[in-house]
Amino acid sequence: MAPRIAILGAGIFVKTQYIPRLAEISDLVYLKFIWSRSEESAKSAAEVARKHFADVECVWGDNGLEQIIKDDSILGVAVVLAGQAQVDTSLKLLKAGKHVIQEKPAAANISEIENALSRYNSICPDSPGQPIWAVAENYRFEPAFVECKKLIAEIGDMMSVQVIVEGSMNSSNPYFSSSWRRNFTGGFILDMGVHFIAGLRMLTGCEVVSVSAITSHVDKTLPPPDNISSNFQLENGCSGVFVMVVSSRSPKIFWRVVGMKGTLQVERGNQDGRHGYLVTQYGADGQSKSMFYPFSGVTEELKAFIHDISEAKKGINRVPEPRSSFLEGARDVALLEAMLESGSKQGALVHVKKF
Repeated sequence: MAPRIAILGAGIFVKTQYIPRLAEISDLVYLKFIWSRSEESAKSAAEVARKHFADVECVWGDNGLEQIIKDDSILGVAVVLAGQAQVDTSLKLLKAGKHVIQEKPAAANISEIENALSRYNSICPDSPGQPIWAVAENYRFEPAFVECKKLIAEIGDMMSVQVIVEGSMNSSNPYFSSSWRRNFTGGFILDMGVHFIAGLRMLTGCEVVSVSAITSHVDKTLPPPDNISSNFQLENGCSGVFVMVVSSRSPKIFWRVVGMKGTLQVERGNQDGRHGYLVTQYGADGQSKSMFYPFSGVTEELKAFIHDISEAKKGINRVPEPRSSFLEGARDVALLEAMLESGSKQGALVHVKKF
């Protein structure tokens, strides 16, 4: 029987991503509940979900959350809430024995991460029965990055890394008015930035050890900061730059690694009406080859979580998908926090907290 899950949250991402992506794999999972703080939003999301999951129930408020917690048939819960509320809610569910996949960012800052890890590790410590705590970072599951991870060795020793993000967070973007993102320390830089950091870490297969960044606040319709330019050093000695503009008139996003034997680039774009990533490998002979990979990271991360909780239910003692681990999400946040801290200190060198 397919594992039963619940979704906490009824916002844009639940309606446009979680419900449609779960519908694609409805043979693997049974969506039993959708919860929100308010009755109105819970019913609105459930209406969307019923097109694919006819029996889904909507519940709301404290009583609705308690109903999900006490329902022994619910194996896993997707926590898709305001960033400020996610960690406490996730830990409440984990303590009740539910497996959790929580939307990124893993936490608001390093302090919250350390507190969260301490609390999580006190739940069934060193036990194979410890509930799974996954963080939904779909970039680690995008086929483009999975493929590049295999290709990176072919370009030889790394000499330089560039991550350039010219975003499109303006009034036409559905997340522009999101109040929790505007009240988040680091604003859109932190919420959006963890994706690009995840891509950087996966592509290089290497951790960043130190950063020096300059931040600025130019577009006053956005929370500060809305621009960041950071130098960074990888543990392999290679240096790089991370540049992010939250709202640009000419959106462009790419990762580029220059090696002794060639160059590898991943650029966001679309082909034949499909959004995804163009991966280009430049060889030492001057020749290049390209391949386009459509987006499928959200579906793949959900499939991995469902597989992990199904195995756990069978009592199979195995390590859950490492790309989804809370620690991986924590490392993304720690790197961005180091950049933001450096920016607040006019570019002072900051060492990245290790997890």
